[in-house]
Formats: sequence, structure tokens, C-alpha cells
Amino acid sequence: MDLGNIWFILIAVLFIGFFFLEGFDFGVGTLLVILGKKDVEKRIIINTIGPFWDGNEVWLITAGGAIFAAFPIWYATMFSGFYLALLVILVALILRGVAFEFRSKNEGSKWRQNWDYIIFGSSALLSILWGVTFANLIKGVPIDNSMNYVGTFSDLISIYTLVAGVTTLLIFMYHGAVFLSLKTEGIIEERAFKIAKPLGICSIICSVILVILTYFQTDLFISKLAVASIIGAFILLALSSFLMYQRKSKLAMLFNGLSIALSIAALFLGLFPRVMVSNINPEYSLTITNASSSVNTLLLMSKVALIFVPIVLTYQIWSYWIFRKRVTTKDLEY
Repeated sequence: MDLGNIWFILIAVLFIGFFFLEGFDFGVGTLLVILGKKDVEKRIIINTIGPFWDGNEVWLITAGGAIFAAFPIWYATMFSGFYLALLVILVALILRGVAFEFRSKNEGSKWRQNWDYIIFGSSALLSILWGVTFANLIKGVPIDNSMNYVGTFSDLISIYTLVAGVTTLLIFMYHGAVFLSLKTEGIIEERAFKIAKPLGICSIICSVILVILTYFQTDLFISKLAVASIIGAFILLALSSFLMYQRKSKLAMLFNGLSIALSIAALFLGLFPRVMVSNINPEYSLTITNASSSVNTLLLMSKVALIFVPIVLTYQIWSYWIFRKRVTTKDLEY
């Protein structure tokens, strides 16, 4: 296996880690104003992801940096074509981070309420936009024979991509509800269990619709491994939803996380050996070969990754272990 393929796999793993971890972050943020009725309840909900949300975004930063260095043509084409969508994602990420930090700077109810709605809105918007973005990768976008994006923003919006966005939102909300059932107690835990049940069912229904549309809108089903991953993801999502009815949050969290991981894996398996699909002519698609950096660059990146990736993983595992307990009112600073 050459270095280009290795870095393609590594980027896929980075996005899997990002959506697994940041997925419940987005879900918790979206559920903030739904499950939190009082300020103290909202503070508890925010504190469940307080030690993790910024660290989880490192996976995205690393994935973006890896694409830039390992596949510069992929990076250039994607960021020029998806410029507006990615700009909105960036702004939403910034607003979300600012809201987490600024919410507690003033005790005024209106002040905190405004930041709560920013957390809710940015989390929901990010969930939808990531679904739209990745759906376009596999569906295909207008790329010409010079490997340039020649479409407009409207080319990124379709029934298929919007269904993908809504599905991603529902799955992340379900992921967040399961996480809150693990990290809280009392009334918030009960509300999380209650809302997780319909969210799980809705996620399954939307996932079925998305899979059907994927069959007709893309060539992903040509890959047998991608099909196996999709089937596995659907089974795990269904099992997770069933387990929440049994109030078995830990297994439900694990199975839903694995379902998200298999879904992202299916997308990259369906893409391989391409990195972006051209809907003008399949021959214009960007591939691992024609979009990658030089061998020397990939070799240098591999050496750096071997040093720093284990350090980052060790730190994240340590932080999750340290903050593994449920969050209660006793943990709040008054």
C-alpha cells in the first residue's frame, strides 16, 4: 500500500473520530434549549461537554491540515467549490465556541438566553451542513478537466443533500441524548431518555430514506465493503435505539457511535480511490493519485504523525477518564 492510500485512510479515521466525538457535542448543543428548562439545568447540560468540546474539534483541524498537506488539489478544489458552505461552518464553529465561553460572563437572564440560542442554532446548523457537505462528496459536483470546481452554491443543494443534512441532525441529536443520559441524573436524565426514544426512531426512518436515495443518486453501492458498512451501521443504530428503551445507555452509546463510524467508513469506501466525484465526467474526478502531494511530503508527514498522533490520543483518553463521572448541581460554581 502506497503512502497516498495510507493518508486517505488516516483522513477517513480522523473524520470518523470527529463525528463520533463532536457528534454528541452537536447533539447536546441542539438539545440545550429543549431539555434545559431552568438556568441551572442548562449549566449542567453545558458542563457535560465543557471539558471535551474544544478537544473534539482538534480532530477536524487535524483532518483539514492532513487534506491540505497530503492532497493539496483536493483541498483547493473542495474549498473553492464549497467556499460559502465551509465559511458558514467556520462562523458557526466560532460562534459556538464564543457562546460557551461568554455565557457565564454575565448573570443576566437575557444575556444567557441569547447565548443559549446561539449554541442551539450553531449546533443544529453545523449538524445539517456537515451532512450536506459529505453527501455532495459522494453524489458528485461540477469539476472540469482542469480539476476546478465550475458550479455555484446552488449546485450543492438538492433533495438528496438536504435529506442527508436532516438525517445527520437527527442522528447527532440522538447521540447527544444518549450521552446526556450517561452524564446527568435526575430530571435531565429522564428527559434525555424520553426524547432519545422518538429521536432514535426518526433517525432510523431518515436513514432508510437516505440509503434509498443514495442507491439512486450515487455509485456508492458498487463497493461491496461500503454496502456491508451501511448494513452494519443500520443494524447498530436499530440496536442502539432498542437499548435506549431498555435504559442501557452505555451499550446504546457504543452502538450508535459505531454506527456513525461505519457510516463515515462507507462514504470513504464508496469514494475510493477518488477523493471528489465529478458529475460532469467521471474521468474528471479527483483521485488519490492525481490529487496527492509528492512522496517526500507524504513521507515527512507520516513521520510527524507517528510522533504526535499517539500523544493526542493519549491526552484525549486521559481527559475522558478524568471527567467520566456524571455532572450534578454540586459540580457547578456559584
